[in-house]
Amino acid sequence: MNHKKIIGALLVLSAIGAIGWYGLENDRSRERGMNTLSVIPSENTKQATASQIIDLKDGTVFDLEITPVEKMIAGRKVQMLGYNGSIQGPTLRVPEGSEITINLKNDGDIATTLHAHGVRMGNPFDGVPGVTQKEIAPGETFSYKLKFPDAGVFWYHPHVRTDYALESGLYANIIVTPKESAYWSPVNREIPLMLDDIALDEKGLLPFDAKVVDHTLMGRFGNVMLVNGETDYTLQAKQGEVVRLYLTNAANTRLFNFTLPGVKMKLVGADVGRYEKETIVDAVLVAPGERRVVDVFFEKSGEYTMKHQTPDKAYPLGNISVSAESIDPSYRSEFTVLRTNTTVVDELENLMTSYLLKTPDKSLNLSLDMTAEMRQGMPSGMHSMGGGMAMSDKGMGMGDDGDALEWEDTMAGMNTTSYSSMMKWKLIDNATNKVNTDINDWKFQMGDKVKIHIFNDPQSMHPMQHPIHFHGQRLLVLSTNGVRNENPVWVDTVLTAKGDTVDILLDASNPGTWVAHCHILEHAESGMMLSYTVKKGN
Repeated sequence: MNHKKIIGALLVLSAIGAIGWYGLENDRSRERGMNTLSVIPSENTKQATASQIIDLKDGTVFDLEITPVEKMIAGRKVQMLGYNGSIQGPTLRVPEGSEITINLKNDGDIATTLHAHGVRMGNPFDGVPGVTQKEIAPGETFSYKLKFPDAGVFWYHPHVRTDYALESGLYANIIVTPKESAYWSPVNREIPLMLDDIALDEKGLLPFDAKVVDHTLMGRFGNVMLVNGETDYTLQAKQGEVVRLYLTNAANTRLFNFTLPGVKMKLVGADVGRYEKETIVDAVLVAPGERRVVDVFFEKSGEYTMKHQTPDKAYPLGNISVSAESIDPSYRSEFTVLRTNTTVVDELENLMTSYLLKTPDKSLNLSLDMTAEMRQGMPSGMHSMGGGMAMSDKGMGMGDDGDALEWEDTMAGMNTTSYSSMMKWKLIDNATNKVNTDINDWKFQMGDKVKIHIFNDPQSMHPMQHPIHFHGQRLLVLSTNGVRNENPVWVDTVLTAKGDTVDILLDASNPGTWVAHCHILEHAESGMMLSYTVKKGN
C-alpha cells in the first residue's frame, strides 16, 4: 500500500466526521445568512443567457454590468452572478494595438474590481484593490481604459474574493486579433472554450464564509464540470474543418488536461502569443489562469468527446458532432504543416542564450505553514483537525510516491474545514526571508529582464502545484529542473509542480506597482501574493 493510501486509511474516521460536520455546517451557514456569501434571489433575478462574442473597435466604450442571475446546472437552480446577464460573460474580441474603455457597474452583492488577466494595460486599471484602485462597492461604477499591445487570448474577472466571485460565474475571455494576417495558420472558425468546475450541493453553490476563505489547503474542487458555463456543451462541425480552440482554465484550483480522442490537435499558442514551433499533441495541460491555443482538424465525420484526462479518470466535457458534409474551403494542407515561427525564434532564442545560465536576480520558495490557531493546544509537530482530533504535520503530504500534480481533492474532509485563519501559503524571498505581502522591495527598471528562480518545496506540510501569475508583464520559462525549455512562448502564468525548480525571465516592460500570486484562488485569497515595482527610466 502506498503512502497516500495509508494516509487515506488513517484519515477515514476523521474525514467522515469532518464531512458530516461540513454538511451540518452548510445548513447552519445558510440559516445564518449574514455569515455567508451567497447570491440572494429576488423577483428581478433573470435567467442567465448564453455568452456572446462582442467585436470592439479601437476607441469603443463598452458598458459591463454585474447582476444576479439564475442558471440551471445539473438539475439545480443555482443563484450566480453574471456580466451583462450571461454565464460566462461576453467574450470581447479586440484588435492588437487598440484601446477600449469598459464602464463596469456593480449591481452584485459584494465589492468588486475588474482584472484583465494577462493584458499589459496601464497600471491604474489593473484592478487590484489596495494597490491600483479602491474596491467598487455595490451600486458604484468604475471606468477601465485598457490597451492591448499583444495578440493572444486573455480573460477578465474580479480581484476581490476571487474564490467566491469566479465560482459564482464572473469570468470571460478577451481575444486579441493580431495585426499580422499570417500570424496564425488559417482556420475555418475560432471558438473560445472556458474550462471550469463548480461545487454544488442540493441547494446550489456550496456556501462561502463571509469573513475567512475556506478550502485553503488544496483549493475548492468542483463536483460538476463546465465548458462555457454548460454541463452538456455541444459543437457542430463539418468533415475537413479546421477549428481553432482558445482554451482557458477558469477553475479555482483544478488542473484540466484537455483531450479530444480521434481528432488531430496542434498546439500553436499560449497566454501571450505563439510558440516557437507548432507541435502535434494528444493532450493539453492547462493550469488555473493559463490559456492555450489549439488547432483541431476533423478529418472524418462522427461523434467525438472532449475530455479532461487525469492519470486515474476521464471526465467528459462536451460533444462534437462532425457531419459528412465537406467544408469549403478546407485548410487540411495548411494544418499538416508544423510551422516554425522565425520571428518568435529570433526574439526568444536570443533571450534563452543570454539568460539561461545567468545567476538569478531573485529567488522564491513556495511553502506552507500552520497558524497559531491550528496549533493551539497541540503537541509539537501536530495540528488540530477539528472535533478534538489531531494529526501529524507529516500526514498532510501528497506522499513520496504520488504524482507531482494534485488532480483531485484527495483529502476532502481536511480541505473542507481548512480556513485562511488556520494556515498560511507562502511565497518566500530567499534573499531576505520576507513572506508574501512583506515582499514589497522588488524594484526594477523599465526594460529590465529579471531572472527569477522558483522552488516548490517538496518537504512543506502539503506540497502541491502552484500556478504563479505575474500581473502587468509577460514572462518566459527558461528551464525546469535544470532542463532547457526547447519550445518557449511568452506567458504570464507558470505552473510549478511539487518539488520542481523553474527559472523564468520576467520582461519588466510595463511601469507601475504590480502583484504576483498563486492562481489557486483560495491560496491567493489567504495571502500567497507579493508586490513589485517597475520604474520608468530616468
